[in-house]
Amino acid sequence: MGDEVHGSPAAAVFDALGSDYEKAFASSAAHRASLTWLLERLSPGSTVLDVGSGTGRPTAATLAGAGHRVLGVDVSPVMVEIASRQVPEAEFRCDDVLHMPLPEGSYDAVCVYFSLLQMTRAEQEELVRRLTAALSPGGLLVLATVPLDVEEFDGAFMGQPVRVTSFAAQDVIGMVREAGLTVEWEQSPMFTPSHPEAVPEPHLFLHCRRGGA
Repeated sequence: MGDEVHGSPAAAVFDALGSDYEKAFASSAAHRASLTWLLERLSPGSTVLDVGSGTGRPTAATLAGAGHRVLGVDVSPVMVEIASRQVPEAEFRCDDVLHMPLPEGSYDAVCVYFSLLQMTRAEQEELVRRLTAALSPGGLLVLATVPLDVEEFDGAFMGQPVRVTSFAAQDVIGMVREAGLTVEWEQSPMFTPSHPEAVPEPHLFLHCRRGGA
């Protein structure tokens, strides 16, 4: 947990947003449906990595509340502090997932909800490959993103300046398939965060399984 984590652009954005981020996305029916899909397929006491865990709600809270062992990782120390307070039954770590060890086969499931958007395309592709390798055979990966064909686009998110990189929907699907995942279910809703400066945005939820079960 070095200065490069705390000083990253993503950390600055989410330090500033804090609990406002949770409030803005609390009404996402697609996110709740995604977690239901995951819960229905996890064995009791599964080990889950939550990448970009934010305030811990709803993802870590839902999974830990169902008895699973959850490790949440986030670059924002403010988010990690909030999550540790709100979801004491899970573990949270302030770290950059791009640089942390991801031992092969160490997780039953990985959640990546909207945490790729401030990474380069090469970083996103490499991370998805590493996260897939970190799954046990037959393990589950759920990924959500904003499927836009943009690279290093300077914009605003809930009043905060952000530099966003993403892929079009079919390219996101191609990325997870190339990593060794099978897409079992996808959702493509439009969603408007509950925030005065938010605008409607497309979301893509992919529910995937690693081969070898």
